[in-house]
Amino acid sequence: MFKKYIIVICLFLGIISGMASNDLSMPVLSNQETPYYHGRRGKDQISLTINVDWGKEYLPGMIRILHDENVKATFFVTGTWAEKNADLLAEMSRLGHEIGNHGFSHLHPKNLSDSQLIELIKKNEDLIFRITGEKTTLFAPPYGEVDQRISEVASSIGYKTIMWSADTVDWQRPSAEIVYQRAVNKIDDGGIILMHPTEPSLYALGDIIKTLRGRGYKFVTVSELVK
Repeated sequence: MFKKYIIVICLFLGIISGMASNDLSMPVLSNQETPYYHGRRGKDQISLTINVDWGKEYLPGMIRILHDENVKATFFVTGTWAEKNADLLAEMSRLGHEIGNHGFSHLHPKNLSDSQLIELIKKNEDLIFRITGEKTTLFAPPYGEVDQRISEVASSIGYKTIMWSADTVDWQRPSAEIVYQRAVNKIDDGGIILMHPTEPSLYALGDIIKTLRGRGYKFVTVSELVK
């Protein structure tokens, strides 16, 4: 008798669950957008990303190396930086580098509401478009701060959230040799290297490109890597 009661209860709960799942008032979840830590494998392609929220003294040198090596990088810039360096941003875009969105200012995304996060991205999108004529579709969260909510909010306004697979941690200003080793030792097929406009990265950049090219990798923009 006890087993019969258990069966009845389970059937009842199953009916209730089925009713809820068919209730048109219930939200229908779309495909969830997850952050990209890596691009597609099997093509021997990798990407260089450079997050820019401060400084410009080392950027011209890095851009010159990229130009000499015929490498297109993806620069994720903040709006506060772009406002002060519009000419340099326009030049980066003119040279064929991809411009990504790093938020209008370098705030902690996890501390923002959904609407505040959207404003952080859209305000920078508008500014970058006015300077470059290029609409951003890639978002690199400030501080590398990400979770499912952040990537879903970004996705809801047409953005892919981009992280990295090899972090040089160059903002701590280690030696150029350490930056180099962190890049070349951690990267693999489809990988994304994270850098910043620092002196050690300037001096490591050329060797990073030459070494990874020597391994058979081709440098592409992040959009191409994750498409």
